[in-house]
Amino acid sequence: MSQIPQIDYTVASDAVRAEHDRELALRGRMTNMKRTLLHSPTAHRIYAEWFTLRAELDPAITDREIWIFSHAISKAAKSKIAITFFRRALTNAGFDPDALELAETEALLDRFGKAIVTDSNAVPAEIWEELKRRYDSKTLVDLVAFAGIMLATAVFNNVVEVEFDPDLEPFAEKAEGSERMRADAQADRSP
Repeated sequence: MSQIPQIDYTVASDAVRAEHDRELALRGRMTNMKRTLLHSPTAHRIYAEWFTLRAELDPAITDREIWIFSHAISKAAKSKIAITFFRRALTNAGFDPDALELAETEALLDRFGKAIVTDSNAVPAEIWEELKRRYDSKTLVDLVAFAGIMLATAVFNNVVEVEFDPDLEPFAEKAEGSERMRADAQADRSP
C-alpha cells in the first residue's frame, strides 16, 4: 500500500486540479505516480521535466535507445513500476523486452544506465570514452540530467510504494498474460 495517497480530484485545490488538467492535456494520461506527486504541483512539474529532456535528446538518441537506457536505470534501482513502464513501451513498439538484441549504442546506454545507479562516483572511464566519441557535450549533459530524473522517478516510486498501475500489469516481468499482450500489440501493427 502506498505511503502517500493519490489526490482526490473532487476535493483537490484549484492549483492541484489545474496541474492535473494540464498534465492530461499534454500527455493524455494520468499514472498513479503522477496522481501521488500532484499533492505538490511543483514536484509534479519538476518530475515532468523528464519529457522536456527527452525532447532535447531527440534525435541524437532514439526512442528505443532511451527506453533501453531508462529500463537499465529502473532495473538497477529495482523499481517495478519504472521497469514495467519501459517494458510496455518496448512491447508496444514491437520489441520483446525479454529477448532484446542490443545494438552497439544501445548496449553502451544500457551499461551507462546501470553504472550510474551502481556507483555514480565510479562510472567506468571506457564508458565515458565511448559516450564522448558518440555525443557532443550538450547531449551528454542532457543525458546525465535525464538519468537523474529517471533515477529520481524510480526512487520516488520505491520509497512511496506507489500503487502499481493496473494497465502495466500485463507487461510486468513474468506476468500472467504478458505473451497475450505482446501478441495483441503485434497484431495491432499488422496491415
